Amino acid sequence: MINSEHDYVVVGGGSAGCVLAGRLSEDPGTSVTLLEAGGTGDSQLVKAPVGVVAMLPTSINNYAFETVPQVGLGGRRGYQPRGKALGGSSAINAMVYIRGHRSDYDHWAALGNPGWSYDELMPYFLRSEDNANFKDEYHGQGGPLPVANLRTGNPFHRTYLDAARQAGFSVTRDFNGAEQEGIGIYQVTQRNGERWSAARSYLHPHIGNRPNLRVVTGSQATRILFEGRRAVGVVCTHAGQEKIYRARKEVILSAGVFHTPQLLMVSGVGPAQHLSEVGVKVLHDLPGVGQNLQDHPDFVFGYAAKSLDLMGISLGGSVRMTREIARYLRSRQGMLTSNFAEGGGFLKTDPSLSAPDVQLHFLISLVDDHARKLRTAHGYSCHVCVLRPKSRGQVTLKGPDMRQAPEIDPAFLQHEDDLETLVKGFKLTRRLMDAPALASLRHKDLFTADVRTDDDIRRVLRARVDTVYHPVGTCRMGVDPMAVVDPQLRVHGLDGLRVVDGSIMPTLVGGNTNAATIAIAEKAVDLIRSVR
Repeated sequence: MINSEHDYVVVGGGSAGCVLAGRLSEDPGTSVTLLEAGGTGDSQLVKAPVGVVAMLPTSINNYAFETVPQVGLGGRRGYQPRGKALGGSSAINAMVYIRGHRSDYDHWAALGNPGWSYDELMPYFLRSEDNANFKDEYHGQGGPLPVANLRTGNPFHRTYLDAARQAGFSVTRDFNGAEQEGIGIYQVTQRNGERWSAARSYLHPHIGNRPNLRVVTGSQATRILFEGRRAVGVVCTHAGQEKIYRARKEVILSAGVFHTPQLLMVSGVGPAQHLSEVGVKVLHDLPGVGQNLQDHPDFVFGYAAKSLDLMGISLGGSVRMTREIARYLRSRQGMLTSNFAEGGGFLKTDPSLSAPDVQLHFLISLVDDHARKLRTAHGYSCHVCVLRPKSRGQVTLKGPDMRQAPEIDPAFLQHEDDLETLVKGFKLTRRLMDAPALASLRHKDLFTADVRTDDDIRRVLRARVDTVYHPVGTCRMGVDPMAVVDPQLRVHGLDGLRVVDGSIMPTLVGGNTNAATIAIAEKAVDLIRSVR
């Protein structure tokens, strides 16, 4: 084996891992090694926004997992894309910049996690952000993560907002400002019309320029190395060799909602009975590892429409796209800067609710089954998802090898309340879709033309619901027996081991999860630095 020693060994180069490695290595006296199973995440394919969103059915930079058969979805398997490159899922996502609602973080604090309320986490959102358009108390300037308005110039934005007004919904300019509720156009993590992943923001500028920062791509972590109950390093395979990276101070797991609990479990940390069943020697019985999986269950409306401002395959569309490619190369503007999910919304299914409970993503293309079923027509789609599902799933092992994909069970729609909330969200969304501004342009309703009654809605939901790519919670933060990490993100019952990624979220935030994951990592840096 080849051995090396560092102050911190970070496993996983996703959004959180990039923040940790970039920030911790700011101190030239601190040595940091980041291990990433994927590639560098710096190709032009990643930088061009329209090239690789999570919905594309490809294994390029993508683990492209599937779930176990879902009881609530009639036995269907769901799709679970996760980024496999520096930047993680921020290298393949739709770049939507959303923090969630104030109440989400206040709820975390109320669960026994001091320091994690909205007001206490807000400085870390601001620290990370460099907003090109909003300059107020809700936004930061000068941070590593660029946030900006879309540069598509698509006139269909006006159509979407006109439909919102016609349907009686309020229109908002800023989902991250004083009030989240309303319909609007998303801001994205872009600069000059290019994707800005967490790697591009926090890591790429420093690789090769900081002697105390080592980034090893193509490195598959296989287990955590322990001496007694202290984590002292990580065993991995790289270029056909087994290597040990030892940590003088801490091993930090940032491998994501699926791989972080998997790595803990194959290393002997997790539910003892389950580990024994799959042939893993138990080091530490920690029953919450892999439990508490939450994801936003999502339904997609789809319509064919006669507009070249919408993506699709046609002679006119090909001519238009040729011009758009030239426009992108010339000025980094136009259709190729699109994140597809250009419009959005946060709505309440009951006016008495204190926060929106469903979210919309309005796409300027016709999408079916994560684009795994090709539709050539020009058209538009609209997602609606439940923001705070009550269903709870789990991640478990198929066997003791990290090279085997884990068993992923998000338990979609297993709690009846999730189904009924989505029925209400379906009705709100269809009200928007049926507003004259949109309805006058479409010529075919692909999925919901015959859906009329509530029972019809329930049937189509169970037939078509899947992920909107926001799984969290499998190493949740807390102080009860099922918590995996404490409020300082240290693994309960062990030393020298911390988890920093979306898996620590006790509950889902009301929105896209990338910004929250970055803020978690920014806060974790301060927690780590406070250790003397």
